[in-house]
Amino acid sequence: MKNPLKFFQEVKQEAFKVTWPTSKETIQGSLMVVAMAIIASIFFLLIDQIFKFFLDIILKVSF
Repeated sequence: MKNPLKFFQEVKQEAFKVTWPTSKETIQGSLMVVAMAIIASIFFLLIDQIFKFFLDIILKVSF
């Protein structure tokens, strides 16, 4: 980076090439993230309850 002025001009040119998502795309992406978070939390809740059930059975048998 020998010429800082040229560097900043190139950065400005690249910044104009950026395309931002539309509001519809942003909302759709956000809803997908929320839906996947809910699905993942339900999945881990079920796995946790299954492990708890089997652990309770193991602990009751051992004592």
